[in-house]
Amino acid sequence: MEIRQNISLKPYNTFGIEATARYFIEISSEDELRKALALEGYPPIFVLGGGSNVLLTGDLEALVLHLNIKGIRVKLEDDSQVVITARAGENWHQLVLWTLERNYGGLENLSLIPGNTGTAPIQNIGAYGVEIRDVFESCTAMEVESGQLRTFSAADCAFGYRDSYFKNEGRGRYIITSVDLRLHKDNRRLNTSYGAIEAELKARGVSRPGIRDVSDAVIAIRQSKLPDPKILGNSGSFFKNPVISGQACRKLVSNHPEVPVYKVSDQEWKVPAGWLIEQCGFKGKRFGDAGVHSRQALVLVNYGKATGRELLDLANGIKDAVLQKFGVVIEPEVNIIGGDF
Repeated sequence: MEIRQNISLKPYNTFGIEATARYFIEISSEDELRKALALEGYPPIFVLGGGSNVLLTGDLEALVLHLNIKGIRVKLEDDSQVVITARAGENWHQLVLWTLERNYGGLENLSLIPGNTGTAPIQNIGAYGVEIRDVFESCTAMEVESGQLRTFSAADCAFGYRDSYFKNEGRGRYIITSVDLRLHKDNRRLNTSYGAIEAELKARGVSRPGIRDVSDAVIAIRQSKLPDPKILGNSGSFFKNPVISGQACRKLVSNHPEVPVYKVSDQEWKVPAGWLIEQCGFKGKRFGDAGVHSRQALVLVNYGKATGRELLDLANGIKDAVLQKFGVVIEPEVNIIGGDF
């Protein structure tokens, strides 16, 4: 286990932000993680996975642990289902492709989501009508204080919309080291009704889709709207879609009859944050090297040399404009990290 000093984090975050970690350790096993957690005389620990859901607003006076534990295996299997274990450092999309190659269904709608597997339950990642909680069996996490491993069930994780126990009471207390997912071994449980999946399948001439067809459709849709972080720095959707009360929804629709809203429950409605941002005139706008993507207003982009602070200022300006125009608060989906965090 090598402890390195003053390491650039630019290669480790998809925004491509230049920031320096005071100390940095590449973690490739649970044993290394346990040893790193037991180190004394260092700044606070910051755990970094795929760097796809973080905005670095300054250098980190921290001991950065880059979680790179690899491995995928079948844990349990019968004629209709399979439970797989994926280690935290596995790239999420590569995991999806691994399941497709074996004809395991359940992750196809979550294709091309950036990041690593270990952070997926933290955010309860989701796309096109599917969230990780729909296939989640359990996860194993290490307690930071003791180095002991604990298994978390779906109920333990308290999943919500882009939310979980690990973003709230468990924040900073546990580090996820592996995730177990329960998948199916047939194509009869496809979810194609959300968004433009059915239209994309029809355009491709696919009338009886399989999981690979759905994945290909999702990838095509995402690529048509979202920039490749390898080409244009970004972190995917920067803001969460706000969920508002029925009373607030009625007031919003009364003042803005054109606003699209979607019923979540009898008491809650979801409003597309991208639509709100676009109506405020930010879509495609550029402020130096910080900007809003031209095809998806939810995505903030780094055109090359934007700082994390410049992107945060843009995000705050967007948030203020949406609140002033619509009376709706939008919150970042991305974790804002900087300094001593």
